[in-house]
Amino acid sequence: MKLITVKETEAGQRMERLLSRYLQEAPKSFLYKMLRKKNITLNGKKADGSEKVQAGDEIRIFLADDTYEKFAGHPEKKKVAYPVTDLDILYEDAHVLLVNKPAGMLTQKAKPEDISLNEYLLGYLQKSGQWDEESGKDENGNVRVNYAFHPSVCNRLDRNTSGIVVCGKSLAGLQKMSELLRDHSMHKYYQCLAAGKVTEDRRIRGYLWKDSKANRVRILEKEREGAAFIETWYRPIRVFSDCTLLEVRLITGRSHQIRAHLASEGHPVIGDCKYGNPGVNTYYRQKYGLKSQLLHAARLEFPALEAPFRPISGRVFEAELPGQMKRIIEEREEG
Repeated sequence: MKLITVKETEAGQRMERLLSRYLQEAPKSFLYKMLRKKNITLNGKKADGSEKVQAGDEIRIFLADDTYEKFAGHPEKKKVAYPVTDLDILYEDAHVLLVNKPAGMLTQKAKPEDISLNEYLLGYLQKSGQWDEESGKDENGNVRVNYAFHPSVCNRLDRNTSGIVVCGKSLAGLQKMSELLRDHSMHKYYQCLAAGKVTEDRRIRGYLWKDSKANRVRILEKEREGAAFIETWYRPIRVFSDCTLLEVRLITGRSHQIRAHLASEGHPVIGDCKYGNPGVNTYYRQKYGLKSQLLHAARLEFPALEAPFRPISGRVFEAELPGQMKRIIEEREEG
């Protein structure tokens, strides 16, 4: 007999969906048959699979070990020690965690050997005892399987962009945060230092076409096959002699949108080696030792939310500008 105790991270989903995660090779017809025959029970009672599971619920699976292993599709997992680093955590509850990512850190792996914020998130939760993917046994010798859900980052920032990254600690948190990002009801504001003077607010539109092989995008004025509509709003915060500190809001959210869209307007982000002005970048590199683009995900505004997300309902979170960006802005003000 296998025992699954539903964790906070797994709560809120249909029982049949959770079962499909643990018995990923089993046909749904088999799962429903086992439910009908009470070979799979919920809290000691017959279930039909449509029940919404809650934290602490106990699912018992009465299958022979070899049958279970066949349908599980993988052997019992050994504990993986995820890497740990100091994270600048802006907010944390049972479902959501907000991190101020530094420039130079990947949000997610690009290659198998990479270490990204996603691995550091798992390392933090593992070290603090909030999550563990290791299988174990209870006091009666029943196998507890804990690896169905992995917390994860919900939005991506480019390696050399700093600022707020949203992470889902529970399945409910991951699903809700992904939904808010997808329907744009969570508003994301960035700050960047852009080349040239910008003296008025603007809302610009275009079409973004991605060249996957080159990992860069092009901004088009007219629609074409494979190009996605984009919209960006920005306003000047401080105007200097040769550059402007901008606040930018993504109305749509596409890969490299801010960097490419501002560059197409003649105001590339300073330090951006892909879409920026080489002469401007050389000046800032020589004068300030700048190695990354001056683009920062500075503010996050949540809409009104129901339980269990009331702690962040309608709240605004801000991440302080990184030190080098602040110093450059201060020096431009003095100059």
